[in-house]
Amino acid sequence: MKTLSTLIIALLVSINFSFAQETNGKTITVTINNITNNNGHVLLSLHTESTFMKGAGIQNAKSIIEDGKITANFENVAPGTYAIMALHDENDNNAMDFEDNGMPKESYGMSNNPMSYGPPQFAFAKFDMAQDNLEMQIKF
Repeated sequence: MKTLSTLIIALLVSINFSFAQETNGKTITVTINNITNNNGHVLLSLHTESTFMKGAGIQNAKSIIEDGKITANFENVAPGTYAIMALHDENDNNAMDFEDNGMPKESYGMSNNPMSYGPPQFAFAKFDMAQDNLEMQIKF
């Protein structure tokens, strides 16, 4: 019985600790001000190096466009190194559309606003999330 009580107390402490960790993270606020029209939505994803360009991020957001602008938040982000990718999904199909020659049909951008030709690279889009909330602007 004493072992069961100890186990229950340990479980409650660990659950409480995990909830405390969830709410101790910081917020990343992303603003995009140069969207060409209000069609569709903007899809945003927060990535680590291991998830970058490999599908969904560790957090994802979908934002309505108003007057060519959006603001989105990633909540409870732990300190670390991340990159953000954003896509103006004009036709709301939840995917980037491409021309026959492989060029994107829809606008996109990344943290740090790198100007690159070819596939996006984590090295150019990465940033460090420290102990403070972070605000950034992404350009399409």
